[in-house]
Amino acid sequence: MSGVAGSAGERARRGASREEQVRPRVLCVEDDPALAVMLRYNLEKLGYVVDEASDGQEALLRVAEVTPDIVLLDWMLPSLSGLEVCRQLRRRPETRDVPVIMLTARVEESDSIRGLNTGADDYITKPFSMEALAARMRALLRRVRPQQGSRLLEFHDIVLDPTEHRVTRGGRAVHLGPTEFRLLEFFLRHPRRVFAREALLDAVWGADIHVEARTVDVHIRRLRKALNGPGETDVVRTVRSAGYALDVDAV
Repeated sequence: MSGVAGSAGERARRGASREEQVRPRVLCVEDDPALAVMLRYNLEKLGYVVDEASDGQEALLRVAEVTPDIVLLDWMLPSLSGLEVCRQLRRRPETRDVPVIMLTARVEESDSIRGLNTGADDYITKPFSMEALAARMRALLRRVRPQQGSRLLEFHDIVLDPTEHRVTRGGRAVHLGPTEFRLLEFFLRHPRRVFAREALLDAVWGADIHVEARTVDVHIRRLRKALNGPGETDVVRTVRSAGYALDVDAV
């Protein structure tokens, strides 16, 4: 009986993780706690996965952990201004095309021009309506998501096609389960970076999915078995007490 219940629970978790994967992820960078709560509440109702940061440095750390689909960025932030955060996002290849909407109390036309020239895709002054913000977010995501989805991900001799859901290594087809595919896609978007098990759980399974950290080890073994053929280098590196990375120097 417990085995049946466990299987049902596992199916539910898999279904939830698939749903999490197709929901757009938004990073809200806002130092006003009340506004941050309001944004999270409304965006989650609209179907977004919401990450939060309350200052500029934390925002860059969040983006380094998991690349969002869109960023809502306050201008006036502690430690690092929204303008500087936007500049740094545009300098990085992995975030160069991520849409950024600046949310600010600065209402002068010169301020909006400055924000847009820095790299923001849109500029909304406070106070604003959620309906207007949601409409602008949808418009930006419609514009960029087809481009992002059709882009091949490559590292060493591995090629992943997110649109066709295909993986090849050295020209041979690699057959992966859904979770292993998402793991590899995440690693390919962040090559050579080491991720702790907890970070992988949040990024691949979703922050609201409750599974043990050891689950990551199981799927890493399955990914290695499918990805590494006879005589091929193991490109999934285990870093003791730290986590895993996609790295050609794996041993």
